[in-house]
Amino acid sequence: MRLRKAALVPALVAVSALSLTACGGGGTKSTDAGGNKGATSTVADFGIGLPADSVGPAKDVPGAKQGGTAHGIEAAGFDYLDPSQQYVNEYQAVGMLYSRQLTNYKTDPVTGKTILVGDLATDTGKTTDGGKTWTWTLKDNLKFEDGTPITSKDVKYAVERLYADYQTQGPTYFPIWLSGADYKKVYKGPDAGDLPDTVISTPDDKTVTFHFTDAHTDASYAAAMPNITAIEKSMDTKDKYNSHPVSIGPYKIKDYQPDKSLTLVRNENWDPKSDPIRHQYVDSWVFELNVQVPQMTQRLMGGAGDDKNALSLTANADAAQIKTIQADPQYTSRTISQFQPYVDTFDINNTRVKDVNVRKALAKAFPAAQVQRLLGGSTTGDIAGNLVSPTVSGWQNTDPLGIKANPNGDPVAAKKILTDSNNVGYHIVLAYSNTTRWQNISAAVQDALTQAGFTVERKEIDPTSYYTQIGKVDNGFDLYRTGWGADWPAGSTVIPPTLDGRLIADGATDYSHYNNPAMNAEMDRISKIEDQKAAAAEWMKLADKILATDVPKIPAAYDKFFNIYGAGLGGVAYNAVLGCIDVSSVFIK
Repeated sequence: MRLRKAALVPALVAVSALSLTACGGGGTKSTDAGGNKGATSTVADFGIGLPADSVGPAKDVPGAKQGGTAHGIEAAGFDYLDPSQQYVNEYQAVGMLYSRQLTNYKTDPVTGKTILVGDLATDTGKTTDGGKTWTWTLKDNLKFEDGTPITSKDVKYAVERLYADYQTQGPTYFPIWLSGADYKKVYKGPDAGDLPDTVISTPDDKTVTFHFTDAHTDASYAAAMPNITAIEKSMDTKDKYNSHPVSIGPYKIKDYQPDKSLTLVRNENWDPKSDPIRHQYVDSWVFELNVQVPQMTQRLMGGAGDDKNALSLTANADAAQIKTIQADPQYTSRTISQFQPYVDTFDINNTRVKDVNVRKALAKAFPAAQVQRLLGGSTTGDIAGNLVSPTVSGWQNTDPLGIKANPNGDPVAAKKILTDSNNVGYHIVLAYSNTTRWQNISAAVQDALTQAGFTVERKEIDPTSYYTQIGKVDNGFDLYRTGWGADWPAGSTVIPPTLDGRLIADGATDYSHYNNPAMNAEMDRISKIEDQKAAAAEWMKLADKILATDVPKIPAAYDKFFNIYGAGLGGVAYNAVLGCIDVSSVFIK
């Protein structure tokens, strides 16, 4: 899941896309090196719901009322309203109001328990050949906002348009699984005609079947990505669809002023009996966009006027005001503090730093506790021991490199590794985003590495092009910070995207350029395991094995969401999969 551009600079105060978080039901408390309690962390399996769980209407929220306007105060704009282009969690969060997918996550607003259920579909999908062919059946009485019935052909069309040239931002799981990595060369989108039935078949108006080239046992989860939806072909304005997508959810767009505001009102053609996830309690939603974070936090704390009924979907509270919020009991009942799906790492460029002893020394010297403090402390991120978020199924509190065991780093031990391998004085080019925060962090890392016997050269990168620069295969850097979030709560959306050496390319997400054929083969093996619980355990083992054996990157932090919402709102829950506030059950008290 990608981090939005606005989040790349603040880093751990990040929110995003690239595709999860703690769910309810008996969790443990995370604790940082200083003993401070953090967000509640339940290691979730986000299991598959029963067919009955896919039946609407959604369970009523205790005390919920009808009417009124809910407000959103957002720190950035909604660059993409087209569900086909949404790959950032704030876009997906607002998309829950007007869009639906074949499957989706159902969160109990009281217990926080989250399961995967059928959304447009009657269940989470069926496969008869081990995951290569998947079929979904649509529910009754599904309609677009203009009253046109939704059929299986509308789902097929939504996937076909993902092949069009203007589609550049959304997830690519389904088109790649259907047509290979060069899917846009295989098929040019709906203007070139329909995909054959051998790829996507619609034998009747209720049935859609996807014929993948290989087995994908987690396709039920991939079907919950925002672009596996239904789009009315006659209303598709292609690249302009982004400004006013046609609703199939409880609300429809009334007015959109890019980077300024978004207003949604009730969609009278949404049938609550078909929807097990969403409610339509409020009459309308009004989002104010591009509000500075300090101002946003002050307004949510003050609750004057409409701000009493406001929230922010994904932005963390202003770091300077977090202690005030924590100390004042009036905010306790309306504070959300949960893990996000993102793990921040410092990637080691394996094509440049080839000696594993050097990589081990870098990890041994890494000042994790100091980096955490400079990023805002335990409220916005726990020190990470591994590469998998506590929100991902199968997560274990492991520490293969000893990052958590020695959070201040061990320069003496690191220097011994360099000495024994004849690498004292090894030259490291440390790249950083040129902001005050990352200037300070890079200086702290430079100092720690210097004490360990490295020679460190810092190189600044313009924040707006940071990921473009480090995403180049020949980037000229040895060490740099990146972040990644699971697209759904499975290691399959963490390990292969970031560590499969066959994916190394400019703009790809194996930022460390790690390539070990044996580990690539393990990824292939685990991907074919049908039992998702068993696969989750295997992904965790592989992630730790890669770290311990090859040290391609250094775990830094498990990101957290921390913010408050207006005292006038009820039914506010946390979407554990997206790492943001869940708008599905919000009402005005």
